[in-house]
Amino acid sequence: MTITAEELLAGGAMTHTVDIPTDLLGSNGRSGQPSQIKIKPLTVQVLQRINKAARDDDSLSASLMIQQSLVEPQLKFEQVSQLPAGLARFIVERINAVSGISTPRDALDEMVQAPLARACFVLAKEFGWTPEEVSGMTIGQILLYLEMIQRNGDS
Repeated sequence: MTITAEELLAGGAMTHTVDIPTDLLGSNGRSGQPSQIKIKPLTVQVLQRINKAARDDDSLSASLMIQQSLVEPQLKFEQVSQLPAGLARFIVERINAVSGISTPRDALDEMVQAPLARACFVLAKEFGWTPEEVSGMTIGQILLYLEMIQRNGDS
């Protein structure tokens, strides 16, 4: 069964609730009540913008990832920059997980450049999707469909 572009792109709009450990919230944590945030996966298009804006600045990259992924509560970039480092790292790890990214920064940079353009071309050709449709996908979705194409070719 072939998936439609709408079904494929729907994953990029999903939100995920993340429980924040109370030890990362300091004295501002709510006693006895779980503290949660809502995040959405990062799309290829957003990752390309972050990569271009941040270049070699890992802290800027992390702040932009949080700002772009955080659905609730929404924070301005200046507020994200004021998050405690441990909390920011925890949130970035969760963003990476829901976005299908589990690679070191150097591998992510390499993945987002030329190979991504080739992947977009292959997916557009194989599934008939437009570049705009492919750029709305998460890295995890792209990798899944490339794997499906490769397995079909090996059969």
